[in-house]
Amino acid sequence: MDREVRAVIFDSDYTLVDSSRGVVACVSHALAGLGLLPATPEAICRTIGLSLEETLVALGGEVERPRAAEFTRLFVERANEVMVPLTRLFPGVPGLLTALRAAGLRLGIVSNKFRYRIEDTLRRDGLFGVVDTIVGAEDITAHKPDPEGLLLAARRIGAAPADVLYAGDSVIDAEAAHRAEVRFVGVLSGTTPALAFADYPTLAVVQRVADLGPLILDGRRRA
Repeated sequence: MDREVRAVIFDSDYTLVDSSRGVVACVSHALAGLGLLPATPEAICRTIGLSLEETLVALGGEVERPRAAEFTRLFVERANEVMVPLTRLFPGVPGLLTALRAAGLRLGIVSNKFRYRIEDTLRRDGLFGVVDTIVGAEDITAHKPDPEGLLLAARRIGAAPADVLYAGDSVIDAEAAHRAEVRFVGVLSGTTPALAFADYPTLAVVQRVADLGPLILDGRRRA
């Protein structure tokens, strides 16, 4: 890397955690509550990373956008019961976060998911204090791919965009990083194939987020 990374910011779903079982349960509950046809688990999983409003539009069509608030209410109603129990950290995530923190990097999470849900998952797994800041859906006025969340997280941890690396699993994450002018690494643990990142400035594409450790720490040692 031509400039040392001083802060690493992560997406949440399909990057640090697998929440697909919880998302499928909650979206299915919300669609049923609106009287809409059910969606397949595969179709629902392809919406992970979108805002809840855009999830409804993706699955029900633009005609359903006016009912986004009710869809969100129904989703959250079910998520309060099942989301954290059905969410699991990907292998290697605890070791990655603690190694990056021990190396002196500042850490953040920026997600279209609600912040309190991410906090509950990290708290459950003993990692809440490892991350310096979390920016979720309730903290911003514009969701990714808008760069607002990334720029807010960078300010909170005192890092210039040029010193930040953002890791995410979707082209929404890649676009947000591009707009925020931060470096980006694509992660293939979601539903997005490697070729989809070809249209974006990408430092690397890795199979899993734990592969970031050598990429970042070896670069710091050579700097």
